[in-house]
Amino acid sequence: MSALLNPVRAFIEALGDVLVRLGLLSRPRARRISELAWPRIVTGLARMSKATADVAMVGTALGASAIAGVGYGVPFWTMTFMIGGGIAGGTISLVSQRYGAERHDEIGVAIFVSAGLALAATLPLVVVFWVVPEPLIRLIGTGEAAVQYGTDYLRVASLAMPFSALNLIASRALIGADDARTPMAVRAGGAVVNIALNGVLIFVFGLGVVGAAIGTVIGSVGGCALFAWGLTRGHLPGLGALPLRIDWRARWWDADDARHLLRISSPLALRKIVQNGAQFPMLAIVGLFGPEVVAAYVVALRVRALMNTPGWGFGLASSSLVGQALGRGAEAEAKTFADATFRFTVAAFTAVAVVVFVGATPISRLFVQDAATLGVTADLVRAACLSVLLWGVMSGGMGPLRASGDTKWPFYGQILGLFAFALPVTYLGATTPLGLWGLYAALVLETGVPAAVIYYRYRTREWLRISRTYRSAAVGA
Repeated sequence: MSALLNPVRAFIEALGDVLVRLGLLSRPRARRISELAWPRIVTGLARMSKATADVAMVGTALGASAIAGVGYGVPFWTMTFMIGGGIAGGTISLVSQRYGAERHDEIGVAIFVSAGLALAATLPLVVVFWVVPEPLIRLIGTGEAAVQYGTDYLRVASLAMPFSALNLIASRALIGADDARTPMAVRAGGAVVNIALNGVLIFVFGLGVVGAAIGTVIGSVGGCALFAWGLTRGHLPGLGALPLRIDWRARWWDADDARHLLRISSPLALRKIVQNGAQFPMLAIVGLFGPEVVAAYVVALRVRALMNTPGWGFGLASSSLVGQALGRGAEAEAKTFADATFRFTVAAFTAVAVVVFVGATPISRLFVQDAATLGVTADLVRAACLSVLLWGVMSGGMGPLRASGDTKWPFYGQILGLFAFALPVTYLGATTPLGLWGLYAALVLETGVPAAVIYYRYRTREWLRISRTYRSAAVGA
């Protein structure tokens, strides 16, 4: 992982210096944003690299049907990130505001309540995905081989869901307390180990997609155990003291915190569920193009997810810094940090998208070899580059909205983009002479429409007003 640290940190800090010279950021704010953002970007790169490596490994070992099968299984399994990520969005709002207000005694109960809600939401899904994975895969899957691969992958990978959700809660809590390096060390380090483990399970033991799923389970359980140990002791060996320490003898539940979390988290979780859920009909429609296009589309989504990793860092940095300022009642400072992080975010996404656009063909060759599939994959990756530019606008605007509790508009924007634009355009591409251009356009519309909605809401500054209605509950006053 150390090989990944210096280039990412150097890139973020160099980009910050450029923005400072252009007069778009002050140096102190650029430094503070960078310190919170780059460790989370490393985490995202490592975890997305792990997911991308899974696709590449099973594709190398078993072919395009295995890639498609994993692609069919992933939208179900990643429900944990939709639900857990939504709840964790509420966690960072509570923790950052209480940390900024120096109400450290109230942070532990927020973490416990978040963890309880995450477990209540994910455990029933584990049961469903373990018992009846095949009928679910068949809802969106085509081709017997791909369906079987997807079934095998989903059944085993579902066991990781509760642990992954708890990892998200712990990670967001620490980031809300100005510690992005501990989550990086635990989650990114675990992802690197996971990649190596998957290679052994897939190629040495011949376990194929099941090997990839087993590696995911082991990595999620290990990360959860490390977070629990560190937060209980207040430090982790090699990482030093943590800004948070939880007392297992303290309150595990608070009804007011639960209501506050649900008000903030429900729109975030629903947005993510809609975003993820739309992949089911999307994959079913893409299946009309044929299995080669499905495989190319899955690869493009993986590459786009990798390109989105700056959003993980800057979005959470914005939520943490804005939330801490709001906890202190410093609205002007919150607005300044929001604007600074927005500019930083868009600049980072632009740089990444340009590099990947230029290298679309060699990047695609890492996943597919035959000429017909390679051409389609490269074109979809280029469309994903345009899509991810707009994702940068979404990420930049989402941070302040999430920190303040103004989380409904992003949900509305996501529904509009997916169901009014992306899905219909994809269907037109599959059933009319529009062809693959419909799929290219859908990738752009999927992010472009919600980006416009989120940016509008962000620029109205209504999130500052909304924050006042939540602030007394957030800081425990």
